[in-house]
Amino acid sequence: MAASLNDIARIAGVSVKTVSGALHGGSARMAEATRERIVGIAAELGYVTNLAARSMRQGWMPLIGLVADDLITSPFATEIIRGLDSAARSADMAVFAMTLGGRRDVGAVLEEVRRFRPRAIAYAAMYHKTVTLPDAAKDVVGVMINCQETQGRVLSLVPDEEGAAHEITRYLIEADRRKLAFINLPGILAGELREKGFRRALVEAGLDEAAMPVLPAVRRAIYSDRAPSLVAHHVATMMQGPNPPDALLCGNDRVAMEVYAALHRLGRRIPDDVAVASFDNQVDIASRLDPPLTTMALPHRLMGRMAADILLSADPLPPEVRRLPFQMVERRSV
Repeated sequence: MAASLNDIARIAGVSVKTVSGALHGGSARMAEATRERIVGIAAELGYVTNLAARSMRQGWMPLIGLVADDLITSPFATEIIRGLDSAARSADMAVFAMTLGGRRDVGAVLEEVRRFRPRAIAYAAMYHKTVTLPDAAKDVVGVMINCQETQGRVLSLVPDEEGAAHEITRYLIEADRRKLAFINLPGILAGELREKGFRRALVEAGLDEAAMPVLPAVRRAIYSDRAPSLVAHHVATMMQGPNPPDALLCGNDRVAMEVYAALHRLGRRIPDDVAVASFDNQVDIASRLDPPLTTMALPHRLMGRMAADILLSADPLPPEVRRLPFQMVERRSV
């Protein structure tokens, strides 16, 4: 038979309420020696917290529910879950996820998550975008991660796309690169904001913005890594033209990988002939390219940790959009 709170209380010579306080973070007035003795007895008996009973008392399970908007299919966006899980475990909580994709309705998935009576619920997306939640969901979702609610009704943690593009463009300019081009991700919010940061850095540096092209990485209106690529065509056209760029900024590391291949076919050296920089820091790509790629690492793990802190906070926080900085990972491509 599993040990119970009554068993521990009988051996320790204290009340069940005192045992519960020692094991579940209760009474702050308890003597530390008493707390340690109770914890020791519980360990000897192999006591395991009855989560169902605890849920009945508290009204919630020690869980954080996560609505994962295609998140689990992304190899680097899983850093969000790692950050969230690490911070949750530090608070003796666990994370469980339910995926949202295809024709699954947001409201229905949220109701499924609520059946488990989690302490709090987060909504996370695979890529930075805006999301329209049902009216009822704004009081259910505690934080949105890597996305923001269309009407701004939920606190959101998003990457500072514009700031990251501004920083990496300045870095290229400070490396004495004056003829830049940006092969960007069309039709998505990240690409739109990164273009703003790119252009702002050019203007601030006094460079001719009109002479610095921003080109789509794919033939479709909305970027997908499965869409027909235009990267090789753009690189060949620019590098064989009368005024080839001396730096290429890429919308993500997959685009950068294609740029490397196109430059190699043309006999151009990185970074001697042209510098290459990117976004995302997909380590399996960026660190294995030759030379390794300088790129801006998304703050996914930080977003996960911050989300846990927000969800477990005793005080509700007002809805706002918090933009978290990328981290530059300098390698040898600039």
